[in-house]
Amino acid sequence: MMDVNEGNNIPEGEGLEKSLPVEGARENLPEMDGSVFGNRVDLSELVNTVQKVRDELGKIIIGQQQMIDLLIICLLTEGHALIEGVPGVAKTLTAKLLAQTVQTDFSRIQFTPDLMPSDVLGTSVFNFQKSEFEFKKGPIFSNFILIDEINRAPAKTQSALFEVMEERQITIDGLSFIMDQPFMVLATQNPVEQEGTYRLPEAQLDRFLVKINVGYPNVKEETQLLEAYHAMGNRNDLESVKPVLTAEALKRFKQMIREVRIEKDLIKFIAESVKMTRENKSLYLGASPRASIALMVCSKAFAAMQGRDFVTPDDIKFVAKPVFRHRVILSPELEMEGVHVDKVIDTLLSRVEIPR
Repeated sequence: MMDVNEGNNIPEGEGLEKSLPVEGARENLPEMDGSVFGNRVDLSELVNTVQKVRDELGKIIIGQQQMIDLLIICLLTEGHALIEGVPGVAKTLTAKLLAQTVQTDFSRIQFTPDLMPSDVLGTSVFNFQKSEFEFKKGPIFSNFILIDEINRAPAKTQSALFEVMEERQITIDGLSFIMDQPFMVLATQNPVEQEGTYRLPEAQLDRFLVKINVGYPNVKEETQLLEAYHAMGNRNDLESVKPVLTAEALKRFKQMIREVRIEKDLIKFIAESVKMTRENKSLYLGASPRASIALMVCSKAFAAMQGRDFVTPDDIKFVAKPVFRHRVILSPELEMEGVHVDKVIDTLLSRVEIPR
């Protein structure tokens, strides 16, 4: 049996006790009012809008607060999100409703084994009247794209997303098409069923800002869900979710997040955390520099959501596992033993000294 602490000289029995807050425990983070510290950036509009988005989603979605907060982080930074969970935990519904809160275009693509790249990007069609080829845009030309069951399409189709997810453009027949802003991909996948699925290429996984693991609701949340569904006449009133955000507001919020302060010792903390994933023998593949940038951007966005124009270690801790979990690969020994990647990440990051 391989020790997850091997390679970092982590004494046996330590590490997990010092691990980061449990995922989903957003309530464990200290509430800090930015106004007390004299914000340089007025974040009141951003904070109020974020709460409106939460309220709109809360009309249909019960619980799943961490998933909602992480999706809002992606929304504010125009990052892509990979949502993984068993069927029936509202992955697709939440992604669809999130797009519904923004006054922009939305498209949905159901990935299947026979889906071709042209079905996603579009194709050139001959116009007999003009005697020339015209490019017919595919469903990827939208602001919010929901890709349902992304792991059901083969690598050939997955490769069609590489350029557009990173560079916000596609190149076909020597012509480049720039995507309209905002542009965000929300993808779902089922971790249980393996038949007819394909493992996503590591290069594509790295392009997702976060990977969100969605679990079952607790008894209290499921009771509330049943009561709400019964009160709505055994149906979800999706039309009750109204747009509360515009593309122009998103552009302003992105600029606000850029101005959120992060001290040099916290930047070093991020760099040390990423370095730890690359040097430990528990991981076959460590996190990339893109992960470092993602961790900083997400922590700044989460700080702004709390009404602060500065980042704290707790902000970094909150987003660490969603940023890392899809970018690292467990060693074959630990994978065979069924060790969860989140446990390894917790143990490794607990050894990085937190700035005071």
